[in-house]
Amino acid sequence: MTSSREAEDDRGCLRLVLAVPLLLLTLMAAYFCWTALTVRPSGTWDEDAYGGITLSCSLTVGAAAAVAGIRLLPSVRRVLPWWCVSPALLLGVIASLRWLNSG
Repeated sequence: MTSSREAEDDRGCLRLVLAVPLLLLTLMAAYFCWTALTVRPSGTWDEDAYGGITLSCSLTVGAAAAVAGIRLLPSVRRVLPWWCVSPALLLGVIASLRWLNSG
């Protein structure tokens, strides 16, 4: 049998392992959200800029959904609280609002 001390040590290691994909996906969401917010169309005719905004927003929402999906796994729910994924979810909401206001 494992003691509660050993179980806590395993949780710390699991948190570290799970932090890597969550951090990478959150950084990816932050980058694409930043690009969506900084791209400015030259006019209503600038379809390339609107396409870039749409692509950046969809990639941000996709990365945020992947972070939320990882968090929903039962083994992850036991070791990571919701506040760990809140930055990615906030970026997803910001990108969604930008997507709605871009066109």
